[in-house]
Amino acid sequence: MYAVLDIETTGGKFNEEGITEIAIYKYDGHTVVDQFISLVNPERDIQPFVVKLTGINSNMLKNAPKFYEVAKRIIEITEDCIIVAHNSEFDYRILRTEFKRLGYEFKRKTLCTVELSKDLIPDQASYSLGKLVRSLGIPVTDRHRANGDALATVKLFKLLQTKDTTKQIIQSSVKDTLKTKKLDNKLIDIVETLPSVTGVYYIHKEGGDIIYIGKSRNIKRRVNQHFTAPNSKSKKIQLHVTAVTYEETGSELIALLKESEEIKRVKPIYNRSRKRTHFTHALYATKDKHGYINLKIDIADGRKHPITTFSNKQSAKHFMERAVETYNLCLQLTNLETNIPGKPCFNHTIKTCNGSCVNEESAEDYNLRVQELLDKNSYVFKHMIIVDRGRTIDERSAIYIKDGKFEGLGFFNLNYQINNIKVLESIITKMENNRDAQHIIQSYLRSHKNLKTIELMP
Repeated sequence: MYAVLDIETTGGKFNEEGITEIAIYKYDGHTVVDQFISLVNPERDIQPFVVKLTGINSNMLKNAPKFYEVAKRIIEITEDCIIVAHNSEFDYRILRTEFKRLGYEFKRKTLCTVELSKDLIPDQASYSLGKLVRSLGIPVTDRHRANGDALATVKLFKLLQTKDTTKQIIQSSVKDTLKTKKLDNKLIDIVETLPSVTGVYYIHKEGGDIIYIGKSRNIKRRVNQHFTAPNSKSKKIQLHVTAVTYEETGSELIALLKESEEIKRVKPIYNRSRKRTHFTHALYATKDKHGYINLKIDIADGRKHPITTFSNKQSAKHFMERAVETYNLCLQLTNLETNIPGKPCFNHTIKTCNGSCVNEESAEDYNLRVQELLDKNSYVFKHMIIVDRGRTIDERSAIYIKDGKFEGLGFFNLNYQINNIKVLESIITKMENNRDAQHIIQSYLRSHKNLKTIELMP
């Protein structure tokens, strides 16, 4: 028996969050046999970004039951069940924290649909619940509300059950929380000193040598995961760690760039298990004999100059499919359909391709749209600043691109004239312009479309 659930919280510091909404579906492996859905008064403030994300505000929760009033029902509906959630570690931790405040030790086995999906449906562009279920054709309503997300997780879990033909993967993925390793005092002391901020962290062994470098949007939570995870690398880190230092960045993009450069420079022993670079595939552009710009996704080749790069083939294909739709491009000239001379692509037959595949549209007109796509997704020859979050409210971060090359990064106060080149170059810390850095920046720009960029005069 399974208890498929989703929890919405107030946000805030690690282990200080409160539940604002919970949805639980008791599932026997075939059908839902019971359910419990309720708003919850968390008796604490809700973070503004959470209100914006979920739509749940304090006024909605004034008359909602407090957690102690729904605790008995939660215990009853999850009794003798395996808890299933998308990122079960988070939902289960929140539940245990709430019960701990009541003096009750809540223990259940857990199953994570993120981990299962990675095993049973590999090569997905994203494993976030919304993007994953949409890519699988699973309908989802009330995204970022407990009921909508819990129902989507039930449907996803049903699909995963059919994918697990041997029934071994799901069985082996069940985590027996009764056997969860408790942190020893040394590790607890280290975690307690860390903040819940975005940045880069450095794990040291005795003598101060760095044995692992990582980045996270919540350093405290991520290091705690290293200290509790049962895998081989985490156990080695737990054995040798004596201290953890960190650098707050505010911006996830800054953290990604710093992590990449620091790992290359320091070469920590437990980072060497990375088997690949940040990207595997790239977008290339060539002109055919008729003058049309042809686009092609291919395996990344260091000898060629890509327009942009991708973490895997699936994300590259999704990018190209969106580009065809957005810019009204030809399926044949983007290599999504085999080019047969004289035969139009499928999109031409449904009037969404203007006929470049059969020379009905001029190369000049077609190439204007292709060039718009290329300009948007490449910073070659560009002179610009990417502005992102800073470490404080009155600070921003800057990533400096000069003549299409990544120069470095820095932080500036909002009172600074950041478009003044002399001021800009004085605050920038120089960094290496390599393929990994280029990929990190391009990928971040693709996934953060509202990120501010400032064009500079060369």
